[in-house]
Amino acid sequence: MGCTTSVILFKGIRTVFERNCAYMCKQQGENNALEYTAYSWTKEDSELLISSCLAKPKLIEPLDYENVIVQKKTQILNDCLREMLLFPYDDFQTAILRRQGRYRCSTVPENAQEEAQSLFVTECIKTYNSDWHLVNYKYEDYSGEFRQLPNKVAKLDKLPVHVYEVDEEVDKDEDAASLGSQKGGITKHGWLYKGNMNSAISVTMRSFKRRFFHLIQLGDGSYNLNFYKDEKISKEPKGSIFLDSCMGVVQNNKVRRFAFELKMQDKSSYLLAADSEVEMEEWITTLNKILQLNFEAAMQEKRNGDSHEDDEQSKLEGSGSGLDSYLPELVKSTREAEIKLKSESRVKLFYLDPDAQKLDFSSAEPEVKPFEEKFGKRILVKCNDLSFNLQCCVAENEEGPTTNVEPFFVTLSLFDIKYNRKISADFHVDLNHFSVRQMLATTSPALMNGGGRQSSPALQDILHEASMQYPKQGIFSVTCPHPDIFLVARIEKVLQGSITHGAEPYMKSSDSSKVAQKVLKNAKQACQRLGQYRMPFAWAARTLFKDTSGSLDKNARFSALYKQDSNKLSNDDMLKFLADFRKPEKMAKLPVILGNLDITIDNVSSDFPNYVNSSYIPMKQFETCAKTPVTFEVEEFVPCIPKHTQPYTIYNNHLYVYPKYLKYDSQKTFAKARNIAVCIEFKDSDEEDSQPLKCIYGRPGGPVFTRSAFAAVLHHHQNPEFYDEIKIELPTQLHEKHHLLFTFFHVSCDNSSKGSTKKKDVVETQVGYSWLPLLKDGRVVINEQHIPVSANLPSGYLGYQELGMGRHCGPEIKWVDGSKPLLKVSTHLVSTVYTQDQHLHNFFQYCQKTESGAQALGNELVKYLKSLHAMEGHVMIAFLPTILNQLFRVLPRATHEEVAVNVTRVIIHVVAQCHEEGLESHLRSYVKYAYKAEPYIASEYKTVHEELTKSMTAILKPSADFLTSNKLLKYSWFFFDVLIKSMAQHLIENSKVKLLRNQRFPASYHHAVETVVNMLMPHITQKFRDNPEASKNANHSLAVFIKRCFTFMDRGFVFKQINNYISCFAPGDPKTLFEYKFEFLRVVCNHEHYIPLNLPMPFGKGRIQRYQDLQLDYSLTDEFCRNHFLVGLLLREVGTALQEFREVRLIAISVLKNLLIKHSFDDRYASRSHQARIATLYLPLFGLLIENVQRINVRDVSPFPVNPGSTVKEESLTLPTVNPLVTPQKSGNTLDHNLHKDLFGAISGIASPYTTSTPNINSVKNADSRGSLISTDSGNSLPERNSEKSNSLDKHQQSGTLGNSVVRCDKLDQSEIKSLLMCFLYILKSMSDDALFTYWNKASTTELMDFFTISEVCLHQFQYMGKRYIARTGMMHARLQQLGSLDNSLTFNHSYGHSDADVLHQSLLEANIATEVCLTALDTLSLFTLAFKNQLLADHGHNPLMKKVFDVYLCFLQKHQSETALKNVFTALRSLIYKFPSTFYEGRADMCAALCYEILKCCNSKLSSIRTEASQLLYFLMRNNFDYTGKKSFVRTHLQVIISVSQLIADVVGIGGTRFQQSLSIINNCANSDRLIKHTTFSSDVKDLTKRIRTVLMATAQMKEHESDPEMLVDLQYSLAKSYASTPELRKTWLDSMARIHVKHGDLSEAAMCYVHVTALVAEYLTRKGMFRQGCTAFRVVTPNIDEEASMMEDVGMQDVHFNEDVLMELLEQCADGLWKAERYELIADIYKLIIPIYEKRRDFERLAHLYDTLHRAYSKVTEVMHSGRRLLGTYFRVAFFGQGFFEDEDGKEYIYKEPKLTPLSEISQRLLKLYSDKFGSENVKMIQDSGKVNPKDLDSKYAYIQVTHVIPFFDEKELQERKTEFERSHNIRRFMFEMPFTQAGKRQGGVEEQCKRRTVLTAIHCFPYVKKRIPVMYQHHTDLNPIEVAIDEMSKKVAELRQLCASADVDMIKLQLKLQGSVSVQVNAGPLAYARAFLDDTNTKRYPDNKVKLLKEVFRQFVEACGQALAVNERLIKEDQLEYQEEMKANYREMAKELSEIMHEQMGW
Repeated sequence: MGCTTSVILFKGIRTVFERNCAYMCKQQGENNALEYTAYSWTKEDSELLISSCLAKPKLIEPLDYENVIVQKKTQILNDCLREMLLFPYDDFQTAILRRQGRYRCSTVPENAQEEAQSLFVTECIKTYNSDWHLVNYKYEDYSGEFRQLPNKVAKLDKLPVHVYEVDEEVDKDEDAASLGSQKGGITKHGWLYKGNMNSAISVTMRSFKRRFFHLIQLGDGSYNLNFYKDEKISKEPKGSIFLDSCMGVVQNNKVRRFAFELKMQDKSSYLLAADSEVEMEEWITTLNKILQLNFEAAMQEKRNGDSHEDDEQSKLEGSGSGLDSYLPELVKSTREAEIKLKSESRVKLFYLDPDAQKLDFSSAEPEVKPFEEKFGKRILVKCNDLSFNLQCCVAENEEGPTTNVEPFFVTLSLFDIKYNRKISADFHVDLNHFSVRQMLATTSPALMNGGGRQSSPALQDILHEASMQYPKQGIFSVTCPHPDIFLVARIEKVLQGSITHGAEPYMKSSDSSKVAQKVLKNAKQACQRLGQYRMPFAWAARTLFKDTSGSLDKNARFSALYKQDSNKLSNDDMLKFLADFRKPEKMAKLPVILGNLDITIDNVSSDFPNYVNSSYIPMKQFETCAKTPVTFEVEEFVPCIPKHTQPYTIYNNHLYVYPKYLKYDSQKTFAKARNIAVCIEFKDSDEEDSQPLKCIYGRPGGPVFTRSAFAAVLHHHQNPEFYDEIKIELPTQLHEKHHLLFTFFHVSCDNSSKGSTKKKDVVETQVGYSWLPLLKDGRVVINEQHIPVSANLPSGYLGYQELGMGRHCGPEIKWVDGSKPLLKVSTHLVSTVYTQDQHLHNFFQYCQKTESGAQALGNELVKYLKSLHAMEGHVMIAFLPTILNQLFRVLPRATHEEVAVNVTRVIIHVVAQCHEEGLESHLRSYVKYAYKAEPYIASEYKTVHEELTKSMTAILKPSADFLTSNKLLKYSWFFFDVLIKSMAQHLIENSKVKLLRNQRFPASYHHAVETVVNMLMPHITQKFRDNPEASKNANHSLAVFIKRCFTFMDRGFVFKQINNYISCFAPGDPKTLFEYKFEFLRVVCNHEHYIPLNLPMPFGKGRIQRYQDLQLDYSLTDEFCRNHFLVGLLLREVGTALQEFREVRLIAISVLKNLLIKHSFDDRYASRSHQARIATLYLPLFGLLIENVQRINVRDVSPFPVNPGSTVKEESLTLPTVNPLVTPQKSGNTLDHNLHKDLFGAISGIASPYTTSTPNINSVKNADSRGSLISTDSGNSLPERNSEKSNSLDKHQQSGTLGNSVVRCDKLDQSEIKSLLMCFLYILKSMSDDALFTYWNKASTTELMDFFTISEVCLHQFQYMGKRYIARTGMMHARLQQLGSLDNSLTFNHSYGHSDADVLHQSLLEANIATEVCLTALDTLSLFTLAFKNQLLADHGHNPLMKKVFDVYLCFLQKHQSETALKNVFTALRSLIYKFPSTFYEGRADMCAALCYEILKCCNSKLSSIRTEASQLLYFLMRNNFDYTGKKSFVRTHLQVIISVSQLIADVVGIGGTRFQQSLSIINNCANSDRLIKHTTFSSDVKDLTKRIRTVLMATAQMKEHESDPEMLVDLQYSLAKSYASTPELRKTWLDSMARIHVKHGDLSEAAMCYVHVTALVAEYLTRKGMFRQGCTAFRVVTPNIDEEASMMEDVGMQDVHFNEDVLMELLEQCADGLWKAERYELIADIYKLIIPIYEKRRDFERLAHLYDTLHRAYSKVTEVMHSGRRLLGTYFRVAFFGQGFFEDEDGKEYIYKEPKLTPLSEISQRLLKLYSDKFGSENVKMIQDSGKVNPKDLDSKYAYIQVTHVIPFFDEKELQERKTEFERSHNIRRFMFEMPFTQAGKRQGGVEEQCKRRTVLTAIHCFPYVKKRIPVMYQHHTDLNPIEVAIDEMSKKVAELRQLCASADVDMIKLQLKLQGSVSVQVNAGPLAYARAFLDDTNTKRYPDNKVKLLKEVFRQFVEACGQALAVNERLIKEDQLEYQEEMKANYREMAKELSEIMHEQMGW
């Protein structure tokens, strides 16, 4: 469509909207007028232009819940289901949960609480000691989605397995020979030749086929002669001859020897031939014997019938015994079955729902655990052995094991070379043999109780010093494992001298005992003298991890033992070594000590026993046995980054001290200071006699805690480096005097110096002191420090202070080297009670000051609060509970709003930091377990919830800082959770929980909550684009908060808050806002007491009503929405959402469905009465669904749904689709007539009553339940009359449920429909019968019809499609997902997998759903037919309601059902027939017909149980009919069964096999064994019926044979239709069937003719009955073929024909529709001429208006197609068949084939070639290319030949005068013509003077179009034209063509110029001039007759004149650019005229 058109169209629509939206927008006033901006059309902002004029639905004020439950207290307490109306008393409570740790005792030292003075330390200790404070909600398990319910879904392995016919093997058939056959009858089998019989009427036997025949007796005694292709008689036979229909068997040798003929009742016969005379005789004898038996049985029956006539007594009995006396057991059993069906415990529908099956935990709240110690990857390190190559026995007497010759000491630690740091504390191990340990001088026994913290007697009992002295196992932890982490072992030995000297003996490989002895001797001396000093010796390393996931590299071994280098000892040097560790060339240069270190690593199991943590606190799994080895946890130095930090949960207070370096090379104070040992002590005083504290962790073999520790000594080093780590347990409270004291000694290594033997051996000389105060500004000093060294240590040395200018205060100190900082030392604090963060420290310090009496200054506190924003992230996480506790303590005490707001800002900052680091779980743990509101003292301070609410409001103000408010929104859950917990604790601790709800909280808090809700809403509804995450989170958190408020607050107040929330949304909002709104509703409606909140109880006036008297609401009235607030709101919102676009609808439907699933699974409401009560809350859903019934009414089930309403087609008008909405008009408010009245409907997808040009293919209105006539070109069908559904606009004129008058008409998606139907079925199944009766009584007939439409759609949508279908769908899904072409939004069921297990599971689910849906619908129908019997019986059961109900019953049989379901369906149908016999046996037979058809289909089921049930039901139908007529006959059923069988054959459903035969036998046997009708003709009538059926069935073999050949199939059905001239109903059946075949193949004209014939047949019948004034003659104007219908005969036995005027009307309209589709618009008027008088007589002006409107459109179409010339009504071909061996009696026959539209010759040739190649084999079929006459003798009999020739309709002159229009020349044509050129010489082509042609005119038996698309040729006529006649013919054609083109009203210039060019141009005028020269030249004229020459001359004159006229027309039409072309043609014309003038001797042309 062009731009201009679009603009005009848009303006037009705009006009419509402007004129019609006024009344819709009146509430919004003028300000809200429509804005036509581009912005309005963006999808996100507004899906529809219309949406901007949608009024917001009015808000309904909720009821005052608290008052109502007080007022209705008596009613509630008297209600048997009162638990559904009241909240439980014990709904929530607070609880204290003991803190569970890993330890045997608390990690906090006993006296720590008393010692602590600082607020921060005190609070930390409180945090680690306090228990958890919880608020428990007793029913919390019920407050989530249905998936989170306790004991929710039943295990699906218990589902019953249903048997479906569709799952049976395709080719699986029971043994056909044994199925239904009877033992003991006459049998015979053998090979015979069968003569082919090709039609049911004429049988010409020319060829025989060899077949295997098998004679069997059926279950009812009848005989069948089955024939097969081979001897495998277990298969289905190829065909059957039913011997009951056989009249006689006689010999017939005319065609073949040994042949015999079976003469049938219908005058047809079968010709069979045996191989020998003996065989022939045997067959004839056997068959005659059977015929004799049949005759005798028939005579016996006749005698029975006669005796019945005479027996008066039995007559009386017959009249007296009504149906009640007949089969009372059956009636009783039917009723029992119905009751049983209802009461049986069946599977809950929702258990089977695909959504309920999906594992979706997206809505599940994360599991919150209390804070707990968390570790990285834990590694168990086992130290087994250290052995060097140099070994001997160290014992004096040399008795004992060989060991190392001296003691060695191993220190293990972890190094990370990726981050270049040491990541663990040291683990010291002594692996020396006991005898080697003896070499060391024994030290005094260490006492355990020397340390401050080990004095606990409890610990002494658990930990035995002996078990801790020599640790062998350590547990290391690594938070970030990766392959570059190394376990390093440093080995030391007792100080002896230099490292090189000490290592030399160990580096030699020669094993010398002398060397060993020498080393041993020196070692013993050193041990005695210097046993407490160590020296570095060697190191080794190994990797720990294979990868970053922490897989241990257990195969790695320790490297070689490398000698330590005295200049490269520090940790930095070690890291450099390790960096080269994987470089062999670098490591090879390092000196190696020969030895082996055996240390293994392993994973640590969770239940690993007997270990202590780094503070030596034992675990719970600790054995108190001294012999058990203890494992030690080694402290990990976790990196100081937030994501690896955990909130501290235990007390830990360690200081690690690292002396690094002493620069003593320039000191002059001491003479000897080379072998320097440094001693470290921790002191709390600088007094002279003060003792160091015993808090340094000891080494192996020594005490657990010591007072001092030494670093390793380097021999002869004045600037020694140290690598030692000293671990100190710090006191709980540090003060200014606490300090580290370093004392330096010179150690004398040499004890054999000369001349000094007499002197005392001095081992150590003191060479200096240094000290480091531990606190600076109240914080522990950490990191690297450079401190001076003093030579003396005076008392009070800590007081020394430099004042500058050489002055100082404090004692006199003698500094070494001028007080230069000679000592480098670093410390590392691992403490959970001290912080290094200045801001945090300052804040707590300030709080401590203010608490201890200093006046709190608001702005001062604000300053400290603001500085907390600069707190380090890892500190914030580590002390998270302590910090938050303090902030929540300050909040309610805040005197200024600014303080409260700033406290909240800090909390927001902390919360945001945690989230940004991905550590929100810590916050959840805090709120749930750690947060505890302060005890409330009204006079002192306020509550946290009120203050927090106020400060949140302040932060959310528009003027506030938007970054903070965004963070508050984003992480609002935390604040709302704190509010909730604070409220709960406040209520319980202050005993307010016992008060009435409206007295629990002050008005100020109510106001604060309302304000925060109102303040939050603009953020949610306006920030969703800029800040989607924040607004989404805020929306969800608000929902959770409001949901929880129901537990604590006034519930009416909470309802108001929900209203406040909802009022911020409007229809037409962007999709995101709909998501928010429904997420909110989802959360709120998931409240555990949602049902009591909705008060499912009567709200009647006056006295308290019983539940049974309840005035139930079935629509969303304001009253309903007020009284049942939440459910009312949800349903209103879902209703509104259904008018929105697809994504919004899906969200809304899903919320509703999931809520219903939850009700269904909730074990508190498991009983039927509970569920029925819940259902009352959802009854308005019925109204909602009925409003949208047309959108739900989709019958087609496709796994890949496409919304059919999404594209709108109005013939040639295609418009941009706008979302389909329609605004119902008020009366008197008409549309602008300048705009086409259909336009609005076309744009909006609205089904206006008479202008729907595209009936949706799924909802084509169809009286025939078997679903014929689906238009193949939906743009070409007649406007549909919507009689049942009325005008879709009128329907909603009464204000809709939603208070919103805009109703969409597009179809919903399959997934939406299924979900809505699931909800519908759940309510239907749950509600009480009373409620259902009430609903039906209140509903109008239209609503009832819609109700049953929905029930029927359920059966369509949930039908089981079979395992094969499911597997195929799964494969398609998989393939499409691989291709990436499957949009997730289209997958209606994501559970489709394609593995076998998936398919089995899916099919089990779907099978159960289908069965359950079927049974639920069946329950409902049974109930309805019981309660509304009188209404259904109106008009003898022929009323629209009954028709609707019956359609649903029929639908059960039309869809695949399980065996279980079908049994119940059959029971229900028996009951239906019993209750409503008049429906089936009186009046129109369509319901009886439909039922017979479906039952008969079931009689052919693959499941024997179904066959049996179906047969019995059919028998019941016949028997019931017989009784209904007073035991006279069952003509109605008899006829309908025959018709249905014919219909089944026509539909080629494979009927007629042995399964069907068995069913017929069951029916016969039922009749034979029925005692009550023994003396009536009933059983013989039944037998007669089965006999007739079997006769009809004999046609099935041929039907099957021609299944793929539409022409043959139609011919066959046509011959059957012809044979039923005496039975109009049957003839109609076959004509209908032919119409269906035509529609299927696109032959719409033929289908239309079938309808015309059917209509004429009925008209003829009615005329003969005197019910209609015109018979079939009235249709002669449409087609002369109609005379066939006049040959109707009236069969005496078949009088039950119920044709009437209404039937005729329907058929006439069907004709008109068919003719419209066939584009034969001219004929519609002729049909309507028959209808109009009837409607005029009935005064049905509405229908007349519609008819005339259609006529108007039809004539418009006629003018349109005449003008455009684009209507093609068919192409014709002559087709001849040759080849007797293949075509048999078709051989030599000629047909005219009519093909649709413009079919080329090649296409039909290909089609026929393929068709017959498939039949006979491609090698056997040949096409004859020539059109000439074929002599069959010249053809090879081995082939089948087909000749196809294009023919055109032929008219003589007179006919051409009569048939003026193109249509008249294409309709009712019998004669066709084709021409063939020839010459007398025998050639095809020659010169013009010798060119002849033969014209063949073929006359067909009937006119086209006909009920068949091929008609045999009746005769043909040839005419030969001589050369001059050919010339006259050709030239006449040219003249006619030119004249026609010139005379046309709208000249086709292109065609005209082409014709002109072909006539006058020099190059191509050889044709006309050649004729002139050949026949008109003087030399040639004498050869030809004068009259012919004269005629040719006249034609030439006309030709020249026509050319001149054409040139003139062309000149008038051309534009300037073609002037030259025109002049050239003129010149050519003159030249041609001139030459012709010369030839003809007369002036020609201009």
